[in-house]
Amino acid sequence: MAVPEAEANGIRLYYEEHGEGAPIACIHGGGSTALMWADAFDELAQLGRVIAYDRRGCTRSERPEPYETSVAEQAGDAAALLDALDATPAVVIARSYGGAVAVEFAMRDPERVRALALLEGDALGLSAAGLEWTRGIRDRLREVAARDGVDRVYEALIDEVMGEGVWDAFPDDVRGVLTANGPALLAELDYVDEEMPGPDAFASIEVPVLLVAASDSPQPQREMTEAMAEALPSSRTAIVTGGHLIDPATPEVVAFVEEVLEARPHA
Repeated sequence: MAVPEAEANGIRLYYEEHGEGAPIACIHGGGSTALMWADAFDELAQLGRVIAYDRRGCTRSERPEPYETSVAEQAGDAAALLDALDATPAVVIARSYGGAVAVEFAMRDPERVRALALLEGDALGLSAAGLEWTRGIRDRLREVAARDGVDRVYEALIDEVMGEGVWDAFPDDVRGVLTANGPALLAELDYVDEEMPGPDAFASIEVPVLLVAASDSPQPQREMTEAMAEALPSSRTAIVTGGHLIDPATPEVVAFVEEVLEARPHA
């Protein structure tokens, strides 16, 4: 296992690799970290060369001050990192806000993306309910930061998306890492004010796509997955039990990645 850093798109990114073979890139969710995916790496590494990284502004990667970012910038980071590692075309597995990054990546650099597995990926340009819900979360987290401090915003997010009490069940080290990412989370949520890709842009994605939704997630999150299913020409949907933090190595994802790699072998 390698745990280096790379300069990509003008930023210092932490990344790590597990396994060998065809590249599988992992893009974590809003204000999160690749540490949240650690339990999945052993299983995913049996399929290929897994590359996970902390996105710009998060945990072990660089966070400029003052910190602002965009989905387009984050997609540029993903492309630059995978180019630097000679790891394209990649199967991209992405969660939540990371799903929006992955979709942008596939739209702007289709030759670098082999397939997408989106774990309740955001698609605010396809769902008015999803956009309104996410904007409401952004505004409430801003209020929390102003009233209680930025260290409380991630706890407030988990309460909003997964229900009260879930935060307390996280290990202390996980809560510490996510708490420190409060500024990154707030900066990323400003993407609700960005121009969002609509149905025509999604229809331009021709690679295979697996959409994974969780049975216990809020309805606006489900609606975004349903809207993507309608807009993406080569997609399928799987429903798994549980909440928003879907296991990246859930059997549905593993089977999809195996199918993609077997169907389109690369040297």
